[in-house]
Amino acid sequence: MTTDTIIYDKNSAVTGIALLENGRPAELEIITGSQAISGNVYLGKINKKVELAGGREGFFVNLGDGTEGFLNAEENGLNDAKLTEGQSIVVQVSQEKRAEKHARLVRSVQLVGSYLVYCPYRLRVEASAKIEDKHKMAEYMEKVKENMTGQEGWVLRTASVDVDFAEVAKEMNDLRNTFEHIRMKARSEQAPALLYAKPDSLFEYLARHAGEVKKLITNSRNIENEVKALYGDNLEIEICQNPFEQYGIDEVIAQALEKETTLKGGGRISIEETRACTAIDVDSGRDAGGGALNRINEEAAYEIVHQIRLRNLAGKIVIDFAGHSEYKYIKPLLEILQQELAKDSMKSHVAGLSRAGLVEIIRVRRRPSLSELMTEECRSCNGTGRVEKGA
Repeated sequence: MTTDTIIYDKNSAVTGIALLENGRPAELEIITGSQAISGNVYLGKINKKVELAGGREGFFVNLGDGTEGFLNAEENGLNDAKLTEGQSIVVQVSQEKRAEKHARLVRSVQLVGSYLVYCPYRLRVEASAKIEDKHKMAEYMEKVKENMTGQEGWVLRTASVDVDFAEVAKEMNDLRNTFEHIRMKARSEQAPALLYAKPDSLFEYLARHAGEVKKLITNSRNIENEVKALYGDNLEIEICQNPFEQYGIDEVIAQALEKETTLKGGGRISIEETRACTAIDVDSGRDAGGGALNRINEEAAYEIVHQIRLRNLAGKIVIDFAGHSEYKYIKPLLEILQQELAKDSMKSHVAGLSRAGLVEIIRVRRRPSLSELMTEECRSCNGTGRVEKGA
């Protein structure tokens, strides 16, 4: 399935983005005004140096507005920098704050465009593994090398080979200029300060699903004008006062915050997020005779990937399918998981079947899960339950 519709709901406090595949919500992103968004670049001030296991060091960095991030001294080249408390440093958010963990920071800034990722000082050209036209990919990689100036690295994104190289070359200059602006601003600002705010996530989704998305539903006239300036009449835009409410996304979010979801063919899936991992259990219910168990597990495999994307589950995900845990029964389920996760924008790896008969998936974490964004640990039950934020 492909993303055909995007719903963009913006108000003063929260921005919501929903990606629809054949009318069904497949991915959600909720953005609050106070969070340090992945991709933002800051001139931070080191608040505290901490000793980590194995003799390693880390730093808590003040990003401003009461926000703090963590910088690991194991990052390449950081040990030679001799950082000290009170020092100013340019950092980028690589992973947003989640639960009790601070936002993760890096010094190696990367700027993401529609066709390229700019990696200053990396000194190599790479390309997305999702590019199918390998001949054109190789051609564009050579052209990028020819257009390189000085010490820099580039990654060709999937959409790069769908446009004339002149568009790619233009973006190379635009990203260079953006990075130079960041450097100049870092010299003049006083820490802590925001040096670069990542463009609205909507445009990232539009670029990622270029040629697929046919319709945008939004309540923002400003966004309507910006999208029209970029896409003209190639994208249908509908103005709606409360898009998430009118198109049932609020209800979908409420359901996605539940720990249990039912399967159409019988059975149910239980999803439990913990600090160590996400545990998913498939229960066949009463219908477990004959080939029913295989059918339920197959349906569950498709639904599990849908829930992983919808809830933005990440890190280590452990699945206990119903019934047999022998490899011959699990192999078809692994194939379904791999096939469906290949469509995921976040990098995922199906690690296979453990000795305990559990399926393990590792998914890259960029943002908090939906549950972490919308709820918080219940103080009354010492974290064994979660309640809606602000309740």
